Amino acid sequence: MVIIEVVLETHDAVDFTAWPINERSNDRFLALSGRMSLADVGTAMAVIFSYNDLPITNAADLTEAHLQRHLAERGGLIASGGLRLRETTTDVDVLPGCCFGLENWRDWWDVPRGREPWLGHDPTPHITHVGHVIQLRQHFEDSPSIEVTRDELSSLLTTAQQHFSGFLDLARQWATITTPGVADRLIAALDQHFAIT
Repeated sequence: MVIIEVVLETHDAVDFTAWPINERSNDRFLALSGRMSLADVGTAMAVIFSYNDLPITNAADLTEAHLQRHLAERGGLIASGGLRLRETTTDVDVLPGCCFGLENWRDWWDVPRGREPWLGHDPTPHITHVGHVIQLRQHFEDSPSIEVTRDELSSLLTTAQQHFSGFLDLARQWATITTPGVADRLIAALDQHFAIT
């Protein structure tokens, strides 16, 4: 069975102390969904704040004007991550490639349309179209593959969007507590720049 997850790399949360986060396991990716704990949401927000140089000390005092100015200067929000596909019976993973950020996750929609978008490098996801079957590999042509039909991949991508929307709902709860002065603007920015809904 093939599963899909919207994931965020957690390296920017190492030694983070500005608000409660969840201590990570050996997995460097955090799956985003509506089933996360608030500590996991705190971890995700720590990564997003750190990666985008948003102020973390006195985050509760962050103003909407400051957030708006920061977003305008940076051109938006970005984060390391993307989609992780996993074949559970063979334990084959296709991970997000480097330099393909969470903000680009919708590029995957080109795959069931018969295209082969750039999905990052090191590790490089490879796509091969064989009729209506899509073979997804990490690294090289001789590495193990995940095979799905175009319709199956479209369904998986719809599931990914639902998971991401669930995360956004939890992020709204987190922001209301942690950054109350900018909660609405922060959630709108997450939705806009990560193309969630």
